[in-house]
Amino acid sequence: MVGFGIPGVGAAIDKVLATAQNGLEVLRFGALDTGIEPTPFVVVENEPMFRLRRYFPDEPGTGPHALLIPPLMVAANVYDVTEDNGAVSILHQSGITPWVIDFGSPDVEEGGLERNLADHVLAVSRAIDLIVETTGRDIHLCGYSQGGMFAYQAASYRDSKNILSISTYGSPVDVLAGLPVPPAIVAPLSEFLADNVVGRLWIPGWMSRTGFQMLDPVKTIKGRIEFMRKLHDRDALLPREEQRRFLEVDGWVAWSGPAIAELLRQFVAHNRMLSGGFVINGELVSLTELTMPILAFVGTADDIGQPASVRGIVRAASRADVYESTMPVGHFGLVVGTAAGAHSWPTTAAWINWNEGVGPKPDGIEPMAEPAERGHGSGVSLSSRVTHGVGSVAMAGAHLTKDLAGVATSLQRTTVALARESARSVPIMLSRMDDIRPDTRVSLGKLMSENTRRGGAKELFLFENRVLTRAQVNTRINNVVAGLIQCGVRPGAPVGVLMETRPSALVVVAALSRLGAVAVMLSPDGDMGEMLRVAHCAAIVADPDNLATAREHCGHVLVLGGGSGQSRIVIETDDDTVIDMEQIDPDAVEIPAWYRPDPGVAGDVAFILFTRSDGKLNPWRVTNRRFAISAFGAASAAALTERDTVYCLPPLHHASGLLTTLGATVAGRSRIALSNAIEPETFATEVQRYGVTVVSYTWSMLREVIRADNLEINRYNPIRLFMGSGMPGGLWDDVTEAFPRARVLEFFATADGSVMLANVAGDKAGAMGRPLPGTNEVELAAYDVLDDRLVIEDSGFVRRADPGMPGLLLSRASHRFDTNGTVLRGVFAPGDRWEVSGQLFVRDVDNDLWLVSALDRVIRSADGPMFGPPVEHHLSQVAGVDQVAAYAVGRPGTQVMVAALTLRPGASPDSLTATSLRMGLGEMPAFLRPHLIVVVDEIPLSSSYRPLTAALGARGLPEPDSPKSPGKVWFRDEVGRYRRYTSSAAAELDWSQPTLRRPDQVSVAH
Repeated sequence: MVGFGIPGVGAAIDKVLATAQNGLEVLRFGALDTGIEPTPFVVVENEPMFRLRRYFPDEPGTGPHALLIPPLMVAANVYDVTEDNGAVSILHQSGITPWVIDFGSPDVEEGGLERNLADHVLAVSRAIDLIVETTGRDIHLCGYSQGGMFAYQAASYRDSKNILSISTYGSPVDVLAGLPVPPAIVAPLSEFLADNVVGRLWIPGWMSRTGFQMLDPVKTIKGRIEFMRKLHDRDALLPREEQRRFLEVDGWVAWSGPAIAELLRQFVAHNRMLSGGFVINGELVSLTELTMPILAFVGTADDIGQPASVRGIVRAASRADVYESTMPVGHFGLVVGTAAGAHSWPTTAAWINWNEGVGPKPDGIEPMAEPAERGHGSGVSLSSRVTHGVGSVAMAGAHLTKDLAGVATSLQRTTVALARESARSVPIMLSRMDDIRPDTRVSLGKLMSENTRRGGAKELFLFENRVLTRAQVNTRINNVVAGLIQCGVRPGAPVGVLMETRPSALVVVAALSRLGAVAVMLSPDGDMGEMLRVAHCAAIVADPDNLATAREHCGHVLVLGGGSGQSRIVIETDDDTVIDMEQIDPDAVEIPAWYRPDPGVAGDVAFILFTRSDGKLNPWRVTNRRFAISAFGAASAAALTERDTVYCLPPLHHASGLLTTLGATVAGRSRIALSNAIEPETFATEVQRYGVTVVSYTWSMLREVIRADNLEINRYNPIRLFMGSGMPGGLWDDVTEAFPRARVLEFFATADGSVMLANVAGDKAGAMGRPLPGTNEVELAAYDVLDDRLVIEDSGFVRRADPGMPGLLLSRASHRFDTNGTVLRGVFAPGDRWEVSGQLFVRDVDNDLWLVSALDRVIRSADGPMFGPPVEHHLSQVAGVDQVAAYAVGRPGTQVMVAALTLRPGASPDSLTATSLRMGLGEMPAFLRPHLIVVVDEIPLSSSYRPLTAALGARGLPEPDSPKSPGKVWFRDEVGRYRRYTSSAAAELDWSQPTLRRPDQVSVAH
């Protein structure tokens, strides 16, 4: 035939025919037939969530056993893609029996598109139990990408039980690390997508495949072109055909919408793999539960499991020995291909055998170093990207450059838009504060209803490792409302609340708010009868722990809480004065026509707290407006969001517990974590398990935790803030030293609630700061403490206090309906209105306010007025000092200021000297220093951890030192220094006479 004799024509025709034949095979079957048989396995368990494969079933498997876990979007065959380099084959060759959990594809499994992440973690845990039960041996976990996340999560959920080691391959832990967009933008965007978009969708396998390929489109296109060029050469294609087929055809499965939403919400928006506090099957889990050795494979060119993100495991698993092995590959190359066959799986096999004690430590692994703080990039270096093939971008020409520029522009626009949206979140709170008018409907119950409507499935209460969602809590509140109605409680009625800080207490307070009743917050160490009398309170809601006290003082007691179901003891009484509300069926209660949920308006009294002044108990009536102002103001100052978990420790009868903890947490829509005990081990465990980001406190509440020798907490714990009121300066210093990544946010509220101050900067230990945005303006009026009067200028108006000089704190009275105290008019200008706080403050040169004393607690000595809080602040910072309380002994005019100290555990009495005391008080004028300083064994505290100075004052003057108890009491001499207070010194001192010259104006140094 013509042309047959032309050199090369026959070869060209053969090449065309071979190309056509191979191409037809690819079109028909998706790939070339390699003739390779799959590695043998049997399915030993088939359950709705998974099938459990055991490979090489005909062999006894006397060595270690390993469970391999695939990610959601990749088929389980990822561990058996190639015959020579496949994971199962290499592990088997090293004497390890491989098991693989196969989740299937959700789009073809019954109920598969409803699966969430917890379903997969529980499936892994179930598979572990099956293997252990079958083999009688503990096992090793291996997980690729999200499969490694499942391994971490399942092991944490199981408290590391039955797991000897974990190996992961490109598995993110600090998901937000190394992102090109700030976490402050990624987090809310992820939450929005989880709540409003992806939860209703699912991603098919082809879309997963396309998304993976689009991560490196140039490489994908080059690979396809190279395949087409060699389509005639079957022998050249076959060695890589199984891998190509897996990537192009068989390797991808669908993602269910709920699983994607939960991934975005828990592990992107909240980053709870790192911080802890993620929820599995209703239980709270933290990676600090991991105690087994961990080996993480890191791809230096991996843009999915970025090195900075993968290395987050060393921070999260603080109790585990963590190793790493780096490879110059991308995400897929960690588990499939030549590099994986040469390094990943042989190293994994050696790692498993080493942990079994049957082999040496593998080469190529080293202890994982702590990664740099965020903001230092993804960890994928430019050289790695170039080496891996990104340098091929230049071949794509100007079109790709233009596309990349467009993407960058789009990203910039999106980033700016999200940043603007994020920046609006705090002003929204402040605008709500400004919009509150006397008839505005606002209350605790209404805020909780709003939060439930915004996301009822989101977690709200965390307690005893249990989780209650907003919807569950809201239902419980409504049930308690029904019970209160059944018990005769009506809107406006004052009802005592005598309960520990537990979920049931918070529910009761919210239920009273929803009903429109007034919650009277009773202190267990207060005068119960007097509190009930001044609040006109005829009923008490108590928990079982406080039932006896409630019955003693009230004839109408409602009991709630103390457990549920069969675990709760039924309250039995022989009269009708006690009603067990848990026995009331809310569905059987007939709701009256007058009931309207959340009827409270701003001017209504919502709560009654108690303060004591001049020995008299005073009710502090907190309106819904006061509550809302405090809640939104504190939430904005603390920058609380839905991504925060607040450790709510203060008692609810204290303003810090009710207003700046419960109120701020609800206003910020944060999670509320509650505790059974305030002690070091519980604190360290729950902070990590709950993912606590904010710790609340009152006074010295955290002292025994922070100063404990046995406080063992991951230094990369999630705490960013401590917020509360009354923290001593020395304890403040210890907190910031123990938690250098956190700050202290100190609040101050006057007894009548007219002033809310916050030390937002947190850089001055002991300062009260400035008024919260949206709260009343404040001013310091010059005050003559000796004569108890304001200082009037020649103009007739009150003089403003100069910096450093004590002044009476006034707040501008802008709302007539919400004023509890004395209001003065025409103070600094004609027609102005200022509410008197009864507190003395001093302003420093930076305009920050410092507490000097309450007027009724000014110590009136022969030397003139003296003030306790500055003394307590300075002495608390002296080395070796634990607690401080300054108090008065004697009659006004000749009172003696005594400062009682306790020493820290282990501190030697000899460590406290006259010199250290003088130096500690060196910033204070000599005439303001205490007359006597005494070391005592204990300082009594209230239930809110405030020193009970009245109890100390009742003891009188301390006894002088004696040979049997030396070095425990010092007195201030005529120049302000301290000397031993002996019997002879006591006999010579006359406290009724001035001991130091005093200037006309007193400056209080801080």
